[in-house]
Amino acid sequence: MDVKSEKGLPTSEEHPYHRRGTQGGVTRMGLPRPIRLLAAATMVLFLFLVLQIMRSPTSVKLPGSTAHKYDDMIRDPNLDETHEPPEPLRRVEGNNYDADNPNSDRINATLLSLVRNKELQQLVMSMKDLERTWNHKFNYPWTFINDEPFTEEFKTVTRRHTKAQINYLEIPKEHWEVPSWINLDLMHASADILEEQQVQYAHLESYHQMCRWNSGMFYKHPGLQEYQYYWRVEPNVHFFCDVDYDVFRFMKDHNQTYGFTVNLYDSPESISSLWPETIKFLASNSHLLHPNNAMAWLTDKERRPEHNYKANGYSTCHFWSNFEIADMDFWRSPAYEAYFEHLDRAGGFFYERWGDAPVHSIALGLFEDRDRIHWFKDIGYQHIPFFNCPNSPKCKGCVKGRFTDGEAWLNKEDCRPNWFKYVGNEWDPEDSRYGTLAAMAAAANATSPASP
Repeated sequence: MDVKSEKGLPTSEEHPYHRRGTQGGVTRMGLPRPIRLLAAATMVLFLFLVLQIMRSPTSVKLPGSTAHKYDDMIRDPNLDETHEPPEPLRRVEGNNYDADNPNSDRINATLLSLVRNKELQQLVMSMKDLERTWNHKFNYPWTFINDEPFTEEFKTVTRRHTKAQINYLEIPKEHWEVPSWINLDLMHASADILEEQQVQYAHLESYHQMCRWNSGMFYKHPGLQEYQYYWRVEPNVHFFCDVDYDVFRFMKDHNQTYGFTVNLYDSPESISSLWPETIKFLASNSHLLHPNNAMAWLTDKERRPEHNYKANGYSTCHFWSNFEIADMDFWRSPAYEAYFEHLDRAGGFFYERWGDAPVHSIALGLFEDRDRIHWFKDIGYQHIPFFNCPNSPKCKGCVKGRFTDGEAWLNKEDCRPNWFKYVGNEWDPEDSRYGTLAAMAAAANATSPASP
């Protein structure tokens, strides 16, 4: 989000994983047959992707047509009165969510935090907010994960702030360490270049490790295998609104895969090869592209053309993953696992600074039905410097419609207008996506046995 320098990323000679891309110079020798086949496949994929983008009726403006209502988003949808999402919604009735009830209505889900011992007080602040607004009613277990053992102080203090079960897990070394195929000299040299471009945390190795772990390792932890859903909670975040329904049941009953609150642009300098590597993956895996994808959202170049240019075709729009409520079955699917493996081998988690937010968002936008991605408009949330602040009597301490309390220029980092434009706003009665959740839930209930 900062103003960056225009210095280029490492050359193809400096970056071995860039050498698989376009090469300069053409000789008179005939191209080998495998290269000709690859070129043909790439051209077919290119035409296919163009067709996908053109399919979206909201991505093409006809001559004389009026602008889409969310093009400039003069009025934030959070200024409109916010209600709960459509039924069915599971609520507290009697003791059905008591912490000590072995037959409760809870499903296999957990609140999940990657946290260090020294972040205890910041975590407690997050716990207090979420327990007050939601979990004191539903008592879902907390799972804390660290790359080193938790201290007894950490365990004692966190147990004071919830009646729910708490799991304390340590990350397996093989999930956290820098992979053996990463060239450490190249990694450090690349970090120097990223730092010159003012990319944050370029030299902080643990940050790169964290991004990789959050992208493709966390759901493989043995201690999480019993869970399908998770709500990611970071230290030093705030929750402002009372939520009176089971959000995990909502995800299950409405056939939702992923829920977000904040939708942003990323720093293109940190992910310049992420989209080209994605295109390489699609060249041999185009069958994984979902017919109801969000390709237009991922590739928009109208609102922030400089981002699309620097990120080589990617708008950089992403769901801010410090808040995500999601179904781990998607991350565990063959499609996502293959995609992550491709990215992991490319090395961009360490040679650049690929974050889990754009990786998750691109995968969801390509391989999942976009109607299974939900904006939790009714959950008030803050991670400095951005907010999701609904207009609801259930919210306190959050100014309705506020997106940031930082500098005014930060408002341009909001990518919700693109999401609403290309995918839809399920909360807006005038929008094409309105009613999608209710329709999906009705269809699911008509074909599936009732949930216990």
